[in-house]
Amino acid sequence: MTPSSDLDLEDWMDSTANSYDIYVLGFQEIVPLNARNVLGPRNSCISTKWNSLIGEALNKRRRRGAVLHQEITNSSATERSAQEEHFRCIMNKQMVGIFVSVWVRSNLRPYIHHLNVSCVGSGIMGYLGNKGSVSIRFVLHETSFCFVCCHLASGGKQGDVLLRNFDAADILVRTRFPGGATQELPKKILDHDQVVLLGDLNYRISLEEAETRLLVEDKNWSILLENDQLLIEFSTGRHFDGWQEGLITFSPTYKYHPNSDQYYWCFDGALGKKKRAPAWCDRILWRGKGLKQIQYDTCNYRLSDHRPVRAVFHAECVIRGDADCACGCIALSSSSE
Repeated sequence: MTPSSDLDLEDWMDSTANSYDIYVLGFQEIVPLNARNVLGPRNSCISTKWNSLIGEALNKRRRRGAVLHQEITNSSATERSAQEEHFRCIMNKQMVGIFVSVWVRSNLRPYIHHLNVSCVGSGIMGYLGNKGSVSIRFVLHETSFCFVCCHLASGGKQGDVLLRNFDAADILVRTRFPGGATQELPKKILDHDQVVLLGDLNYRISLEEAETRLLVEDKNWSILLENDQLLIEFSTGRHFDGWQEGLITFSPTYKYHPNSDQYYWCFDGALGKKKRAPAWCDRILWRGKGLKQIQYDTCNYRLSDHRPVRAVFHAECVIRGDADCACGCIALSSSSE
């Protein structure tokens, strides 16, 4: 999924109307999952391009506002204010097709420490990086955050849901972060104060293709969601215990004809192409005290056969002296197959 140079991400990141403190963007399949990319050296050209577009979108409005205000006031204080509003990439990491990029407001950067990354491959032979996760953690003031970008096992056949469940559990077990030299730090994903999991989780709808199509055409989300594999796992308590997800009010995010708003129906597909029923493959989950989701939706970006999803959170942070502060955080996920 190579982005065009003129792609504007402001709408997806909601950076024009609103301003958040932390942005976390997760991508899946930014490169084709062929043998060359899975087994060969990392191809970072596409991830570098994405990171450049992200920085341009986040800082565009700040540059416009700073220039306008300085033309009016010609104040050095304006320059300092603009610098504080500037966003910096504090970490980005690619594992084959999975790519995560974390951006924070510049005036928050001095309070962020113990920044680490952990990659888990769960693809071919259970270890290669065509599937798996990239997790980034940091501590803001005294509160630990962990963001987990996943690409779980695909497939709509009976029993494939068990592979996804295994991948998710395996990622929680195998992800490890270094401990601190002077203070005790969380080493596993679930040890962190606040955790956000995002990505192409690949959970499908457990209905026949024809019935799924009719329900999607009628926008009968309630019956579709009753048969959503991930929500079924939530309700049984077998997996994802303690995790939360916002109310889904948007259309299934997969599978679309390229560059269109039309789903790739089973009997309308081109010869030789994979047949896929619509599903909410792309999800954002969270857990932890002091983390509250205030928005969960999708964007009409026709970048691939998926629609990107986003979630906005209000996060409470503990600072030294037992006082609290709050920050706004937005998590975004985009996938291509």
